[in-house]
Amino acid sequence: MLDANLKKQLDTYLQNIVKPIELSVSVDDSPKGKELHELAVEIAEMSSKIGLVAVENQRTPSMGVAEAGQSPRVRFAGIPMGHEFTSLVLALLQAGGHPSKADPALLEQIRNLEGKFHFETYISLSCQNCPDVVQALNLMATLNPNITHVMIDGALFQDEVESRQIMAVPTVFLNGEHFGQGRMTLAEIVNKVDSGAAQRKAAELNEKAPYEVLIVGGGPAGAAAAIYAARKGIRTGLVADRFGGQVMDTVGIENFISVPYTEGPKLVGSLEQHVKEYDVDVITEQTASKLSSNGLVEIALESGATLRSRSVILATGARWREMNVPGEQEYRGKGVAYCPHCDGPLFKGKRVAVIGGGNSGIEAAIDLAGIVEHVTVLEFSDTLRADEVLQRKARSLSNVNIIMNAATTEVRGDGNKVVGLTYTDRVSGESANVDVAGIFVQIGLVPNTDWLKDSEVNLTRFGEIEIDARGATSVPGVFAAGDVTTVPFKQIVIAMGAGATASLAAFDHLIRTSTESEAEAEQEKASA
Repeated sequence: MLDANLKKQLDTYLQNIVKPIELSVSVDDSPKGKELHELAVEIAEMSSKIGLVAVENQRTPSMGVAEAGQSPRVRFAGIPMGHEFTSLVLALLQAGGHPSKADPALLEQIRNLEGKFHFETYISLSCQNCPDVVQALNLMATLNPNITHVMIDGALFQDEVESRQIMAVPTVFLNGEHFGQGRMTLAEIVNKVDSGAAQRKAAELNEKAPYEVLIVGGGPAGAAAAIYAARKGIRTGLVADRFGGQVMDTVGIENFISVPYTEGPKLVGSLEQHVKEYDVDVITEQTASKLSSNGLVEIALESGATLRSRSVILATGARWREMNVPGEQEYRGKGVAYCPHCDGPLFKGKRVAVIGGGNSGIEAAIDLAGIVEHVTVLEFSDTLRADEVLQRKARSLSNVNIIMNAATTEVRGDGNKVVGLTYTDRVSGESANVDVAGIFVQIGLVPNTDWLKDSEVNLTRFGEIEIDARGATSVPGVFAAGDVTTVPFKQIVIAMGAGATASLAAFDHLIRTSTESEAEAEQEKASA
């Protein structure tokens, strides 16, 4: 089950188990049941502190993880391999007494949660966003006896996926009711169940002293800006809804110079670790809502708090562009999806559509073709924008059909889920329907600048922040970097360089304004 390399890594981790733990396994004679039993046996044989017991569970195959003698509050329904292997390893370590590296205040907040919380998370093993949610809920269940959590592989328990009409992962239920969908951090989940957390956090943020540089956004540009600012020895803050930004949703990265291949979450982990090596006040789970300038630059947050700084660097990045057609919002997460790697396995054996013929769209079609029954690609233009090698691959697949000059006009559904789409042929003007269970939108990005439209920061007609060669905006003391700006190429390495440029420019601004203030003060003394 486990290859030699995985066994070696796991053996190293298992040395950190302090207390005996027990795996409670519910299996049958199915191939997946035998596979899970084999995995459990291999793990138990690797440490004398791991026991194995057979149980009956409502979901089979499944495996519970708990301290020996306790009823398991963490359970994996399915085979926790692929992206979820790390979730399994962490569950073993935490059940065995190995401490979490999460913020101690957040861990204490979890321990103090009152009430009964039974979480269920539907995942796909190819989803790079799912492990964060699974690991957060597993940790909560380990820390608080009032919390239980089960990870459910949607591809293995398709009857539940159908009955609960789950069409996107991760999808979380709490006590049988829909709780959330998509990537969620540990802090986000805890604050959602702890009703007073948001008010306490806002009050805490309002008390913070002004920064010298405040970065808004936690992607590659924001991380680079924070590191360059902190290295100057000035008071630096970084505020973002989540660390990593769009990179967290990127699977394979092959053009990050000096690193032949990496994945988005792994790169983000390295960025976050690097930032935290410096004296940077990192604030997450906060979204900026307004920018104003009156001596200091003020950033108002949706939580009600306000942060102040002598200079600000805007690095809020971009998000997936939407089609903006009837039915898209109604069926978002119910067949309309934006991440083929995450949600593709939920459409196994079904017909789907991909909107967009650029690299991301054609790559999505190729990936989906190996899972689903059929893929229809709809491209607005009369030519595909994807690289020729990708076009050749897609056209060679018997279950991929490409339609050019197709303007999607409507997402059709039955009230619960997507059943198809309507498009107009831009040459003939005729409308046509395509019956599909899923629609994957891959038509580019839109800058996250809605919150700046009433500010004095100049934006282009596309919503991008206008900057000069130094990253300066139209507002003195406000700089910008990365995909949110007019920089012509939206790439990770370019965003990092732009973040460094903006940070150095902000530092230069601080020096010059300080010098000017000192000169004015001297003149006032001389004339007194």
